[in-house]
Amino acid sequence: MNTIGSYLKKHTEALVKDVGIEPACDITGKSKATLGRYYSDHEEHADRFMPIDAVARLEGAASYPHVTAALSELRGLTMSQDDRRSNSDGPGGVNNDVIKLSQRFAMLMAEYQISIQDGVITVNEAKRMLKETLTLQQVLIDMKLHLEDETV
Repeated sequence: MNTIGSYLKKHTEALVKDVGIEPACDITGKSKATLGRYYSDHEEHADRFMPIDAVARLEGAASYPHVTAALSELRGLTMSQDDRRSNSDGPGGVNNDVIKLSQRFAMLMAEYQISIQDGVITVNEAKRMLKETLTLQQVLIDMKLHLEDETV
């Protein structure tokens, strides 16, 4: 089996296991055996992949879009999820953005401090810091848009 096929099958398996085999069967209308064939690395199943509509339904129920992320990575793209925890739902503006920026930066520094205490940043610690970095990036984008709105 080629590298891409193997990579996609591993992420398909992660998707099914994230949802759970029984719920995945209910969501897709496929049997356990059929779902198993979609991520089997046996040669006789090398050309079998989960249909995209089934992937979409499962990813809607999963905690993470495993297959979509794998496809994105194969193309050299990155994905981000907007899970911002805002203190207010107000319209904001630049002043509000500056406050959010300082809060998110403080959260990133807190994550860094906790992560570096033992001298080693684990994978999970790095993921938490990456999530804070992506949220900080989104706040900066919002701030940029607000600044552009105010200058026009």
